[in-house]
Amino acid sequence: MIMEAKKKIVEKKVSELFKVSGDWNKQSKALKTKFPKLTSEDVKFETGKESDLFKRMETRLNKSRNEVIGILKTNYEACC
Repeated sequence: MIMEAKKKIVEKKVSELFKVSGDWNKQSKALKTKFPKLTSEDVKFETGKESDLFKRMETRLNKSRNEVIGILKTNYEACC
């Protein structure tokens, strides 16, 4: 239990450090192209609600929060 709690704290800190920047419309289109499972609703972004975006993508792609953040960072670097 202690290890799970520590893992959640670390994941939360990592996600708090990540902020969406740049042209989100362009980034979301690139994500939907690369991951056809993603819908427009899955990549819907609202400022200050990054964790909601992470949760939707985690669920749809069956990835961890850190994996989703890695995908978002890689996507940003590739298209912006």
